[in-house]
Parts: sequence; C-alpha cells; structure tokens
Amino acid sequence: MAKQPQPISPVKNFFAGGFGGVCLVFVGHPLDTIKVRLQTQPKPQPGQPPLYSGTFDCFRKTLVGEGVRGLYRGMAAPIIGVTPMFAVCFFGFGLGKRLQQRKPDDVLTYPQLFAAGMLSGVFTTVIMAPGERIKCLLQIQAATGETKYSGSLDCAKQLYREAGIRGVYKGTVLTLMRDVPASGMYFMTYEWLKNILTPEGKSVSDLSVPRILFAGGLAGIFNWAVAIPPDVLKSRFQTAPPGKYANGFRDVLRELIREEGVASLYKGFTAVMIRAFPANAACFLGFEVAMKFLNWIAPGL
Repeated sequence: MAKQPQPISPVKNFFAGGFGGVCLVFVGHPLDTIKVRLQTQPKPQPGQPPLYSGTFDCFRKTLVGEGVRGLYRGMAAPIIGVTPMFAVCFFGFGLGKRLQQRKPDDVLTYPQLFAAGMLSGVFTTVIMAPGERIKCLLQIQAATGETKYSGSLDCAKQLYREAGIRGVYKGTVLTLMRDVPASGMYFMTYEWLKNILTPEGKSVSDLSVPRILFAGGLAGIFNWAVAIPPDVLKSRFQTAPPGKYANGFRDVLRELIREEGVASLYKGFTAVMIRAFPANAACFLGFEVAMKFLNWIAPGL
C-alpha cells in the first residue's frame, strides 16, 4: 500500500474540499434532479402510464418543458452547503484516520480507512440533511405544477414556520443511514484505487489527472451502489406531506415494498450511476488540484 500523506490541515481541507464540492454539484446536479423526480413520481393510476418511463424520458421532458434551467433547479441549496459540507467531510475523514493512528507515520488498513470514511458521513449530516430536504422539495415542485417555494431561502423559511427546526431537518436519520456506510465505501475505494494506480516507487501525490479522475469516478460509483436504497427512502420521506409517514422510514419502506416491490428501492439507479462517475471524478480532481495549489502558496498553513 502506498504511503498516505500526513497530516491534513483543517484550513487547507476546508478550501480544497469546498472547491471539490462545487465541482461535484455543477457537474452532477442535472442528473440529481432526474434521480429525485424518478424516485418521487406518483404511482400511476390503473391503466395510466407513469409520469416518466425512465431516466432518458425524464431528462427529455424536463429539458423540453423547463429548459436547461429545469435541470439545475434546487442547486442553490447544495451550492451554499458544499463548502462547509465538503470541508467537514474531508476533515472528518482525516480526523478519523488520525484517531486510529498510534504513530503519525502509521499506514492504515482498508477497514480502518472505511471506519474513517464513516466518521466523515456522521460529520456532514448536520449540514447535509436540511440541504437535501430543500433540494428535493424544489426539484419535484416543477413536476407537480405547483409553485409553493420561490427559492431555497423561501423554502427554508416556510419549513421552519410550519414545523420549526424539525421540519427543516426532516429525514436526518435516513440521511445518516445513507451517508455513514456510503462515505466509508467512498473514501476507502478512492484510497485503494489511488494506491493500486500509483507506480512502484512513486507517491500517490504524483498521480496523473486521468488516474485521479478514474479513481474519483469509480469511488463515486461504489458510494452510490451502497447509498441508493436509503436515498430512495429519504427522498420519499422528505417530500411527503406532513403526517403521511407517522413511523418514519419504516412506513416508507413498507409502502414501497407493498406497492412497488423491492426494485422500487433502486429507482433512479441509471441516473445515479450516469451521474456518479463524472461528478465524483470532478470532485476529487478539484480537491487534489486545490490542495496542491494551497500547498504551493501556503506550505506552512
């Protein structure tokens, strides 16, 4: 296993992680919109076709009906949240690694890297849960034909006015259920791929851009392979009318399995996988480039 860089600077991590997150959102948000609309579309009436027959049908209808702007609806919330979220995410991963080290130069095993990645998922939920709630509501709003929220800030204000802080943080448990194991897989896969792609005698910090893109993109695919089922439950729960699921995600799960079968837990799979590679490749490339830049201009920071 290639030696891991030590240690991580929280300040550099904040800016590099934030830049990586902005790259991820910009590249991946259109397909995230498609994913949420597929996951939350109403069950068709008997004899009626579904609103969207699949990923490409949803993409076409969104583009025709709303233009390119429709694909970027709800992007303000994740953009506003990505800088602190990804800063906390990458910092949480670094902290998780550090806590498991007996000596500063210890090289961690892959299970230890997985555990460190899970810690990052816990750290990001505080920021992620309300951003996801607002994003999902704005993404499905145009599809329903009802304009309840004028934007991210208006959505947050209305949610708080209607149900207080609990309304804004609705779906937090499901966000944890999605992000903790998925983040563990995400970072472990990225570190594993960086190590196996590093030529003998070279440092992981010297990886070429194509190899960083490949490692980051594949890490995103592994991340979402774990995250899709709880993400479907989260999207349904966060966009449901108040009181619909009194017992939380258990009611969502029972309803989905009873009415649509196990396959419903993988709604939006195609959109997620198409999005996962380029979005996460952009994220990790942005992070690595920003970190190198910060190390160059402020080596002692």
